[in-house]
Parts: sequence; structure tokens; C-alpha cells
Amino acid sequence: MTRPPTAAQRRVVDAADPVTGRLRGTEAQLAALVLRGLAFRHPRPPHDHFLTPAGHRLRESAPEAAEPVVVAPATAGVFAARIGGEDGPVSGPARTREVHSAWQGLLELRRMTNPDGSVDRPCGWERTHLVQAAALALEAAGHRPSTRDDTAGYRVRATPQPEAVAVRDPDGAALRDCAQTLERAGWQVSEHNEPRTRASYLLASPRRS
Repeated sequence: MTRPPTAAQRRVVDAADPVTGRLRGTEAQLAALVLRGLAFRHPRPPHDHFLTPAGHRLRESAPEAAEPVVVAPATAGVFAARIGGEDGPVSGPARTREVHSAWQGLLELRRMTNPDGSVDRPCGWERTHLVQAAALALEAAGHRPSTRDDTAGYRVRATPQPEAVAVRDPDGAALRDCAQTLERAGWQVSEHNEPRTRASYLLASPRRS
């Protein structure tokens, strides 16, 4: 873990654009925030810096309550997409910004790690974090996750099949919308029925080409 940010670094974080997370500061301040896992540098000119989900979380916290942040990619460790079935709803402006930042960070990860720089198909990180990657694509597109007390909404779960997750939603129309979102995000999707209940569900796998 890293030490809490300095007062000057905290001011840079607090002054970030509330929607995009774009940062303004000295090169030293921005580089330090990147090392702390609070910001990332866009690989294309003009190489602006933006908050990671951890940076957005710090921005929303009280300065005296700020916790050390694990240095990690924007989509791993410091952020968890809603896979469905968690306790209580997570919503509001702060969550919206966090999800948006995580999705943008994932697109940058695709750009930087796919051999051809493509952002329209999943990267290696997604193939090793299938459930989180699929859930992030759904949450970023505005789909509603289910909760522990409310089965309405999507649930993403691992399957015995290699590189495949199952997506369920009791609303057939919502399930088809999930399929379209995953396909746009670079996943191969097929619809199936449970042998016993005949309930529909999706099998989704990241495309390789």
C-alpha cells in the first residue's frame, strides 16, 4: 500500500473534472498520482491524466478519512463491478463516475495490450477476470444488477466451460438487451435454456478476433 497523498496532491484530485476525472497539475504531481494508482496517463496526445476509480473514491472521501490505495490497474483491485446478488443497491453520481472511469480504463488497457491496439475486443486481463469483465460491460452500459433481496436484474456467474460466463435475468427483454451490450463490447453470446426450468440464460465468451 502507498502513503496517503500529500495536501498538494489531494488538491489536484479534488479539482478533477467531476464527470471525466480529467486532472490538471504539475508533471511531478501527476506522475506521483499515477504511481499511487490514483491516476492514469492517456497514451494518445495530448496525454492528459485522468482519475482511476481509486482516485474518484478518494475524491469523494473526507480528507482525514482517506485510506491508503493499492497501486493497481484501474480495473483491478480498487474497483469491483456489480455481478448481481450483492447486498443492497449501489447507485448515485459517485458510483456512476466510478463505473465510467473503470470502463474507460479498461478500454485503454485493451488499446495498450491488444497487439493491434484494438478496443473492440477483450484483452488478456478480461480473459483472466471473466465475471468482473462481463459485469463491468453490463454495468457501464446502464444495466441493472440484481441484489440479494431482489432477483430482478442481471447476474453474472462463472461456468465450468473455459472462457465462458453465464448471464441470467428473469426479464427476457432485459436479457436480450444484455446480449446486445456484450456483443458490442466484443463478446460472443449465445442463448440457452436451463434443462429443468427452461429459463433462458446467456453464455458469453470474449472474442479473439
